[in-house]
Amino acid sequence: MMSTHNAEIKPLEGTALMIAAFMLCAANFVAVLNMTIANVAVPNIAGNLGSTMSQGTWVITSYAVGEAITVPLTGWFAARFGAVRVFVIAMIMFGVMSALCGMSNSLGMLVVARVFQGFAGGPLMPLSQTLLIKIFPKEKVGAAIGMWSMTTLVAPVVGPILGGYLCDEYSWNYVFLLNVPIGLICGFFAWKLLKHYTDVISKNPIDRIGLVLLIVWVAAFQIMLDEGKDLDWFASNKIIALATISLISFCIFIIWEWYEEHPIVDLKVFRHRGFWVSILTISLAFAAFFGVNVLTPLWLQNFMGYTATDAGIATCWIGVSALLIAPIVANVAEKMDARKLIFFGIIVMGLVTLWRSITTTEIDFWSIALPLAMMGVGMPFFFIPTTGLALGSVEEREMDSAAGLMNFLRTLSGAFATSLVNSSWSDLITIKHAQLVDISDSDNSFRMMFEQQNTPVDVTNQMIDSLITSQAVMLATNEVMLYLGVAFICAAFAIWLAPKPTRFVEAGKGGH
Repeated sequence: MMSTHNAEIKPLEGTALMIAAFMLCAANFVAVLNMTIANVAVPNIAGNLGSTMSQGTWVITSYAVGEAITVPLTGWFAARFGAVRVFVIAMIMFGVMSALCGMSNSLGMLVVARVFQGFAGGPLMPLSQTLLIKIFPKEKVGAAIGMWSMTTLVAPVVGPILGGYLCDEYSWNYVFLLNVPIGLICGFFAWKLLKHYTDVISKNPIDRIGLVLLIVWVAAFQIMLDEGKDLDWFASNKIIALATISLISFCIFIIWEWYEEHPIVDLKVFRHRGFWVSILTISLAFAAFFGVNVLTPLWLQNFMGYTATDAGIATCWIGVSALLIAPIVANVAEKMDARKLIFFGIIVMGLVTLWRSITTTEIDFWSIALPLAMMGVGMPFFFIPTTGLALGSVEEREMDSAAGLMNFLRTLSGAFATSLVNSSWSDLITIKHAQLVDISDSDNSFRMMFEQQNTPVDVTNQMIDSLITSQAVMLATNEVMLYLGVAFICAAFAIWLAPKPTRFVEAGKGGH
């Protein structure tokens, strides 16, 4: 082990502290923003690049998969090269990859650029948090973490609105080009202000085999989910091959990581019941939450006649209410049993999602926005205490590994949920359409009404098909919402498998 650590370095003060804090919060903001800003842009991207809607969602999943791969590596990178150096490189790379995303002229190029953008975005969230703790005086660390948490909650609110506005008023390209100046400017100031914050450099070797296995099983599984619908799932040799590769590499990955001296993912933290139960709850609830967030704008824009901006405004209410409730939850999180808070939050999200499973095509804007606002009330009760419960269940020395693994599985569950929801939704639309065709206008009364008005046969067929499609989409959307609601309810009850927490972990602990 080689040390490059300076003597005690004083925290920043005055203007330098303000600039550095703003820059670190901006880094976290854009990393989280890019999880949601592209959601409302998918129809525009698919239309402009000549791809299908299901292919368009690769833009969302590719970023999430890229993040999922580098999040568990953040701790190793920071220990090996220094947190500041890794943060600066990731920030600049994020800006450069955003530029490539904005300049893409094909879906393939965009997806590849988004994967690398996700690689860069992965370390930004944990490192921005830990660096904030370093630069602030100890008595102000709480305020620093409050600022950081605020950007995490505000970004999902701003994402759909900003993405919709840029698509409607300019072009989908600006959804990504917006990040370029932020990435480059933040990277420059981060190095200028923070380069003297050196760390103890560890020469621990990287687990190359574990890294390769991680990339192979995640990538193979994600491609299988993305392409399964178009290739008729296991009727396709390609899907069978991808499933086989993913399963075998995953099994080898688990065995290898368990016995590796310096694992890329420390699986031994799963021996703590409180941790694995928290992870199970987080993965289920976050997958359902991400599924709702992806499906809603797609449904509104493609079948309800909403513009990207209007869809963004409707979906942003989930973040507005979460932002208002979060300070209250943060205050009570230390005093109450975390399991009760988590159960309440997820139950609220689940009941609202189940409520949305009885929607009709006549629904108006506020009938969509208000349930989402109610869902946002439950969000902080889920997001804030689960981190404390998970990290409070492991030993102090394991907290960084546990935090990395938690973020990895949370990000991965969001990516998988996007593919599953999109695929299931498309398949259900086809099935519901076929079922409605069989039972609709069985006595030909509807068709006869048009014939009496001398409506051309082709126009009559188009109108009937349009009505059937509209109802098929609504039925399919409701059924997916039902499944997501059930997933929430299962996640809520799963948390009671965890033992009662014996200690509280502050938001700033376990940064990477």
